[in-house]
Amino acid sequence: MTHYAALMLAAGIGIPVLAALNAGLGRFIGSPTTAGVVLFAVAFGASALLLLFTGPHALSKVVEAPKHLLLAGLLVAFYVLSITHVAPHFGVGNAVFFVLLGQLISAAIIDHFGLFGAQANPLTLARSAGIGLMAVGVGVTQLS
Repeated sequence: MTHYAALMLAAGIGIPVLAALNAGLGRFIGSPTTAGVVLFAVAFGASALLLLFTGPHALSKVVEAPKHLLLAGLLVAFYVLSITHVAPHFGVGNAVFFVLLGQLISAAIIDHFGLFGAQANPLTLARSAGIGLMAVGVGVTQLS
């Protein structure tokens, strides 16, 4: 389990870095949308390369997948395009604060109801308090 935690910690560290870098690219070239397209092109290339090494056999099963599962691509596009546009005007910290707040809320709902095939983990009073404490903690970092 430690390796999963470390991987997710690294992903979490990367989110604000991604936001700052892509917002900077959007400012530099004068188009947040173009910066988003460039980011996805680079991400596609990196993912395709990894796919070559891990075996593309699962690719054939995508056409059989429930179509609602493909909405994840729209959500990541929404995230990248919105943070690339908002961060230069609102600040990376503020933008990521609201992203984290949204993640806490949606993760609690997904876990509570076991949505999208997730393992159900009821939202108890203790979990609610912990999530609230996390939200306050993230908020305090932005008020300082």
